Formats: sequence, C-alpha cells, structure tokens
Amino acid sequence: MLPGLLATAGLISIHLLCHKLHFLERTPRSIWLSGAGGISVAYVFLHLLPELEEGQRAIEENIPGLADYLAHHSYLIAFLGLILFYGVEHAAKRSTSSASTSGDSTMAPAVYVVHLSVFAIYKVLIGYLLGNAERDITELVLFFVAMALHFLVADFGLRDHYKNRYAQSGRWVLCVSVFLGWLASQTPDLSSAVPAILTALLGGGIIFNVFKEELPEDRSSRFSAFLIVGLCCAALLLAF
Repeated sequence: MLPGLLATAGLISIHLLCHKLHFLERTPRSIWLSGAGGISVAYVFLHLLPELEEGQRAIEENIPGLADYLAHHSYLIAFLGLILFYGVEHAAKRSTSSASTSGDSTMAPAVYVVHLSVFAIYKVLIGYLLGNAERDITELVLFFVAMALHFLVADFGLRDHYKNRYAQSGRWVLCVSVFLGWLASQTPDLSSAVPAILTALLGGGIIFNVFKEELPEDRSSRFSAFLIVGLCCAALLLAF
C-alpha cells in the first residue's frame, strides 16, 4: 500500500509543480517533452498493449456475452478511448477558434468543464491502475515512470490551452482525481475485467494525447529526442 501511495503522491506533485519548469515552455519544443513523449509511446506499445491480450481473456471470462459480438473487444475499448479524447480535443479547439473570431466566450467555459471532466476520469483511471500495479514493484516502477512523463506532457498541453483557468482550478481537480483513483484501487474483490478495461482505455488515451502534443507543426517537435529516448525505453522494456 505504501509504495503505491508514494507513487500517487509523486504523480500529484507533477501537476502541482509542472508550472515552475519554465524551460519546457519554448519553441522549438523542449527536448525533454519530446523525450517524455517517446517514453510514453514506447510504454504503451511494448507494455500496455500486449497486456490487452491478457485483458481480453479477463473480459471474456467475466462478461461472456460480449464474446458473441466482438472478437477483440479490449482493442475496441482502446480505440474508443482514442476516439473519446480526439472528440473532446476537437470540440475544445473549435470552441476556442469560434470564441476568438466572434467575440462570444460563452462556449469556452462549457467546453473547458467537459474537457477537464474527461481528463479527470482519465486521471482516476491512472490512479486506479497505479494502485493495481503496486502488487509487483517492478510493474509499479515502470508504470510510475511512464505516467510521470506522460503527466508532464499532458499538463503542458492543458496549461498551454487554458492558461490561468487551468492553473487556478484544473490542476487541483486532476490532483484529487489521481488520489481518488488510487483510493478506489484499494477496494477488494473487484472483477479482473475492471483493470483490463481501464488498461485498454488508458492505452488509447495515451496514444492520442502524446501524438496530439508531438505532431502539430507549430510545436517544432524534436523528432531525434522522441526517437532516441523512445528506442532506449523500448530496449529497457524488452529487457524485463
């Protein structure tokens, strides 16, 4: 319990302290953010996604009716996670663009609440899986490092998009969400399908959020950092 709680506190501290890392706020994109994105993507493809195969069996055993309709529902859940984040991000950008051209800011608060709510659920999910991973110290360390770097990338994106609004309220909501997720993971006797479904959703969410931050041309992302650090992380994951 203690290792998981300490790891949760570590993730929360990223939301609280990330705004002080001013060297990340520059264009071309900071080499550290691109490197962090590479690690997150490597973790998803070499660690989380392979777990979907095991999660597939857990879902079939605990929710057998799904097997009659969907051959690969854990992968479908990951796909739906990606679509969910893409849809919310698209709505946020459209609202911001409309407000800036028309002078009507009434949509921005509503979209901010929806966007933040989705990320809050996302953080609850991560907190839950963090608590679930503490049964294996190696798994816990790998998950913590990957999520800490992912938090860094995601936090930078949210602060860049919502400015002071995120600093004043959003980051605190996400901090509480991470803790609530970890707290929920301490609930005994939950179906093994729960972490399987959450892992699939997390995989889709990370893939979208990392590439959302890396691909825009105005960010001038550091591909070399993304590639080299990602490959090093991949080699490390394959060694375990």
